[in-house]
Amino acid sequence: MQNQTLIQYFHWYYNEPDNLWTKAVKEAANLAAMGITMAWLPPAYKGTNGGYSIGYDTYDLYDLGEFDQKNSTATKYGTKEEYLKAIKAFQDHKIGVLADTIFNHKAGGDEIEKITVRKVNPDNRNEFISEEMEIEAWTKFTFPGRGGTYSDFVWDHRCFSGVDYAEDVKETAIYAIQNEYGEGWENVPSGEMGNYDYLMFNDIDFRNPAVREELKKWGKWYFETCNIDGFRLDAVKHISPEFMVEWIDEVKKECDRDFFIVAENWNIESVEELEHYIEITGGKTQLFDSLLHHNFYLASQAGQEYDLSTIFENTLVHRNPLLAVTFVDNHDSQPLQSLESFIDFWFRPLAHAMILLREAGIPCVFYTDLYGATYEDDGQQVELIGLLELPEMLKARLNLAYGVQRDYLDHPNCIGWTREGDEEHPNSGLAVLMSNGDDGFKEMEIGEKFSGKIFIDILGKREEEVTINENGWGEFLCAAGSVSVWVLKV
Repeated sequence: MQNQTLIQYFHWYYNEPDNLWTKAVKEAANLAAMGITMAWLPPAYKGTNGGYSIGYDTYDLYDLGEFDQKNSTATKYGTKEEYLKAIKAFQDHKIGVLADTIFNHKAGGDEIEKITVRKVNPDNRNEFISEEMEIEAWTKFTFPGRGGTYSDFVWDHRCFSGVDYAEDVKETAIYAIQNEYGEGWENVPSGEMGNYDYLMFNDIDFRNPAVREELKKWGKWYFETCNIDGFRLDAVKHISPEFMVEWIDEVKKECDRDFFIVAENWNIESVEELEHYIEITGGKTQLFDSLLHHNFYLASQAGQEYDLSTIFENTLVHRNPLLAVTFVDNHDSQPLQSLESFIDFWFRPLAHAMILLREAGIPCVFYTDLYGATYEDDGQQVELIGLLELPEMLKARLNLAYGVQRDYLDHPNCIGWTREGDEEHPNSGLAVLMSNGDDGFKEMEIGEKFSGKIFIDILGKREEEVTINENGWGEFLCAAGSVSVWVLKV
């Protein structure tokens, strides 16, 4: 069985000559040859910034680049027709497609409503700092450009628990909407800021049964329209977990598909919070291992002062490997983003070896590590260079990273592991050694079946050859501040 490997097939500042859906069609065969099995595509529906929207300022879930809304028909990534062609191109090459799913909020309302609200303390959303008051807010969504096609559901203030702007007084604040479903916020997984139900824009209120039914209807429509293979769920720590369970169960049942589902619950402090989310949702989703990403970031900043033997401690891939999706960086952590925590370039090969060549977790590589990127934001220029070692590591994951794993996480500056390989994959098996300090070496066991065989470093960091002794052990090497991947010389 082939190892699963995901790719996040976009980044925040995508700006290439081809729109993304067109590029996806051109690249599908290359990605399949690298061993990519699933592609997470960006939000495909219309955002409030129309053709410029990254997709997370969701306006109309039913407009996949088909209707003239928000001053454009196409989204930033292309038209609906091009999106469907991209999905088919991936699937024709046995790459599944994940739809990015934004349920927390909506933006860019079509009409103003006069609504009753109370202002809350932004640092403690459970604390009201005003009496009831009326404001005018953009809380009515009629989607006039779509004209009721696919759904005639109208969103109004009863569908939202909070807003961040009062049009009549031109004031930005966090306003809790007072409606028939309650005052204030829903119970959500995150207790940050008292209650982190409210994140941005118009916060969707899942206490409204009509909202729940509309989103379940949309899930079925999306599958029937696009034939996707799974969903990436955005910002779940801000969303009622009861609703997420209800939605997942309903969509799987209605579509008769066991979708691959991965949720983003961004957390860099407590693996217990991720484990708690798994518990309260019955383990119905994979979760991105943001804690492992954070450890990578700390390690890349600290250099040889970081204890590599502890890098997997208190991470999801260590605690619950079957539900962990590992990654080095993503669109939120890339340079100039709000959660910027980009892994330093010297450490990126080490981090990728840790997500791609180990047994635990399903890795997700990031678009810029494959293709690079050049962009600017607010006058700042960024150039990201594709990782030269990544194609070789992906090839090793596809063909060689199988079988029993033996860990040698026993030194603060030099760690390694071996994979024994299996019969299903010819010449499979490998040894990985890395150092965040000086040149490293380590005796590691890879298996008696390799006795007398020669191993070489496919990353070219070491020119020596390693001969495996009669007991299946070899002395493997790595250069200072580097990683070597040793494979059978054939």
